[in-house]
Amino acid sequence: MNPERVIGALLGLFAAILAFVQSKRSAAFDLAMTLKLQAAQAPGVVAVMRAASRPGFPPQSRVIPPLIIAAWSARGNRRAAIFQLLAWGGAAISTLLKAFIRRPRPLPPAVNVVVAPLGGTSFPSGHVLTYVCFYGFLGFLLAEHLKDGPLRNASVASLTGLRAVVGPSRIQQGHHWTTDVVASYVLGLAYVLALIELYRATTPRSWLSRLVRR
Repeated sequence: MNPERVIGALLGLFAAILAFVQSKRSAAFDLAMTLKLQAAQAPGVVAVMRAASRPGFPPQSRVIPPLIIAAWSARGNRRAAIFQLLAWGGAAISTLLKAFIRRPRPLPPAVNVVVAPLGGTSFPSGHVLTYVCFYGFLGFLLAEHLKDGPLRNASVASLTGLRAVVGPSRIQQGHHWTTDVVASYVLGLAYVLALIELYRATTPRSWLSRLVRR
């Protein structure tokens, strides 16, 4: 399928979810989904949810991405480092959208809210958008640069699992509504697909790659 069409369809779906939220018609659905996820209080489930969200809170969220970017640069792959930095731009996109949309976060007593260093408003989920963009692109780079084998498979699978779990964790902890999370997955996927297409277009012989290596 044409990547541009997929990206366009994802952006259209994001716009539709946003319209659904702003029309106030998502409230009953969001509340029902939160209560359903919060009903799962098994210790193992709670521990997994907390662990999935932890890298997205400061100070980890401000330390891990720069270290990964620096690691690509230290390996001599400045092109990968620059694109990984662009992938971190998902966090900036989230901040801008939050400031514009200003959707209130879930609050007790309607739902249980786990105490955490939260900032900004609810739509979209900064955790999910950042994870999908940054760790999604990292998974792509690892799949491209690591030799096929256990290390490559385990690395890509771990990052995929992290991205899959972080969305439900944000709902289960009462920090975001389901529509916040779904919209973030959709927008993040569109962004990371666009970066992948741009990365593939800038081959080592391209003008951008030559500029990066100067």
